Amino acid sequence: VQLVESGGDLVQPGGSLRLSCAASGFTFSTYFMRWYRQAPGKERELVALINSFGGYKEYADSVKGRFTISRDNAKNTVYLQMNSLKPEDTAVYYCNVLYGGIGYWGQGTQVTVSS
Repeated sequence: VQLVESGGDLVQPGGSLRLSCAASGFTFSTYFMRWYRQAPGKERELVALINSFGGYKEYADSVKGRFTISRDNAKNTVYLQMNSLKPEDTAVYYCNVLYGGIGYWGQGTQVTVSS
């Protein structure tokens, strides 16, 4: 199982970013996918999840209405569209899959929201 995140950057408050997570080593289209984030000095928190076909999604209260999770099963990729970014969204963002009872993580991508 391999997960590779990309798309993180430095952005001003109110800006937007789209994160991508390319997956391999498992049948991507049959698994829930999740985005987490971890800010300095804080625990890793679940940001959003999506079911295997993309018809069910959940979001943390802190990002509802601003972030959108989606997936392209033909490309084995899950996305996180982040709009109206706030300084408190600054964190390393990770994608995650629970496969064979084990949670797999990518290396993370840094998102910094600052003026």
